[in-house]
Amino acid sequence: MQGWWREVAGLVLPVSCGGCGRPRTALCPPCEAELTGSGPGRVRPVPEPAGLPVVHAAAPYEGAVREVLLAHKERGALPLAGPLGAALAGAVVAAAGGLGGPGDGPLLLVPVPSSRRSVRARGHDPTRRIALAAAGRLRRAGPAARVLPALRQRRWVADQSGLGAGERLANLAGALEVAAGAARLLDEAERAGGRVVLVDDLMTTGASLAEAARALAAARPAAGGVHRPFTFHGLTHSSKGGAAEGLFERPVAAVVASSPASFEINRNSRGSCIVAGGER
Repeated sequence: MQGWWREVAGLVLPVSCGGCGRPRTALCPPCEAELTGSGPGRVRPVPEPAGLPVVHAAAPYEGAVREVLLAHKERGALPLAGPLGAALAGAVVAAAGGLGGPGDGPLLLVPVPSSRRSVRARGHDPTRRIALAAAGRLRRAGPAARVLPALRQRRWVADQSGLGAGERLANLAGALEVAAGAARLLDEAERAGGRVVLVDDLMTTGASLAEAARALAAARPAAGGVHRPFTFHGLTHSSKGGAAEGLFERPVAAVVASSPASFEINRNSRGSCIVAGGER
């Protein structure tokens, strides 16, 4: 009911830019440019949690980008899902190594799930809404993209706000699982040449994405407990001549925004493996 009321209110009440407050527009051109203007980039937090996927983000979490995400997530500015989805779509393309190519199957976006408690309080699931908008944007560009809500919370977790990096990891350890039947769909997509990308609206410490990747790996007994490659086609090779060890077995992820520091860390990091192209 709360989500329905917000949808109707957005049609009849005056709107203002979710990024800067400029009247009569849901998102003004300068704020939209902050979402997508710089293009997606590889990001990683410090400390980087074990098992974190290779993550691409559309923009740093600051300024107008921060305000737009908060307006959509916490203040029910639902029309912002469109431009946020466009930004996420760009990060998905970067994470998946581009679009198209011979033998490519469907592109599956797997959102990191919010708790039922959070969804009830907000009246909507912001990450899933943005993922759906991103999938629509990608389909218009050509690939058969869709959202697969494969993950769910299997136990209660504490509110992440106020927790440090280590506390967030402990709070989320073992908290997610793959829903019944979803592992089969993921395997079928992989056999068809599909690509799977974990998606979220925001990455701070990386705890949520690391747990999501662990849950996907745990649901794949055919892989002997090791997460088989989902998306990396044509990875660069290591100096020893083989595929880059470890990276090939890691899933990939895309987020709308990440800490500004994570962009700087990646830009200044030597020896980083660059792939082409929020916590709850």
